Amino acid sequence: MASTSSSSPQPPPPAASPGAASPSEERRAGGGGRPPVPPYVKAAAGSLGGVMEACCLQPIDVVKTRLQLDRTGAYRGIAHCGATVARAEGVRALWKGLTPFATHLTLKYALRLGSNAVLQSAFKDPDTGKVSAHGRLASGFGAGVIEALLIVTPFEVVKIRLQQQKGLSPDLLRYKGPIHCARTIVREEGIFGLWSGALPTVMRNGTNQAAMFSAKNTFDIVLWKKHEGDGKVLLPWQSMISGFLAGTAGPVCTGPFDVVKTRLMAQGRTGDIKYNGMVHAIRTIYSEEGLRALWKGLLPRLMRIPPGQAIMWAVADQVMGLYERTYLQPVHI
Repeated sequence: MASTSSSSPQPPPPAASPGAASPSEERRAGGGGRPPVPPYVKAAAGSLGGVMEACCLQPIDVVKTRLQLDRTGAYRGIAHCGATVARAEGVRALWKGLTPFATHLTLKYALRLGSNAVLQSAFKDPDTGKVSAHGRLASGFGAGVIEALLIVTPFEVVKIRLQQQKGLSPDLLRYKGPIHCARTIVREEGIFGLWSGALPTVMRNGTNQAAMFSAKNTFDIVLWKKHEGDGKVLLPWQSMISGFLAGTAGPVCTGPFDVVKTRLMAQGRTGDIKYNGMVHAIRTIYSEEGLRALWKGLLPRLMRIPPGQAIMWAVADQVMGLYERTYLQPVHI
């Protein structure tokens, strides 16, 4: 009896069902079964979160700035500083600089989330469609550097110049408002006066965002089993917890950069120049005021940044989740 040939025809592979995705399409979807949320949607989500954060937390930012600029011990702590400002200058003074602060947060978060999404797509593994831990850190650092140079530094300079002024009477104030402040700085110090303290701002924001994006992703996975692109939408309180925890580490690590940034931005580039740069400022503050002075304003930063990240992510996650549910269909394999 003739043996069966090993080269006998094999049955054809099953036809792909309509709408099925190829492995390459699955990889492009991020490995989570859905196409990724576009960067412009993440940018819009971040900007909406920034508006909410600014309105809720501006008083804490004013207190932080006043504490960081206090060289004489005029304020005995957060509560005393806030009460002194409100009593001497009125409650409205606690919202000084709100316009540049809200505008800067809106643009900053739009650029931060959008640029981070673009950078993450560049760091994705072509085979799995996933972003490694190193790629996530690099994407976050890059997003922080971009936002620091394009948005954060000039807005922070204007905000700090406005916040350091005491009183509410326009006749007694050097800067009458955000636009007048910016114009005055450019006229007296040149365009680069708006970028005073750029280096410590870059270091602060780059480090902050590298830690924040990585931590947010980690806390989402560990606490809620939420993986990016899996279609799961966290409840607002879950996003707030992840965002709060992710926003805690940065201020502790970058305290000296933040203090130096504030001092350099407040002094300007003309007149009495006390600090000649980031390194000189760190050395001077350490020698004159002690090591702890490099973390001045840390507590109000911890009172502002983690809650701010909680508010921002609660809004942003809902916006991105709504977009996923409405416009992105799962990739069926």
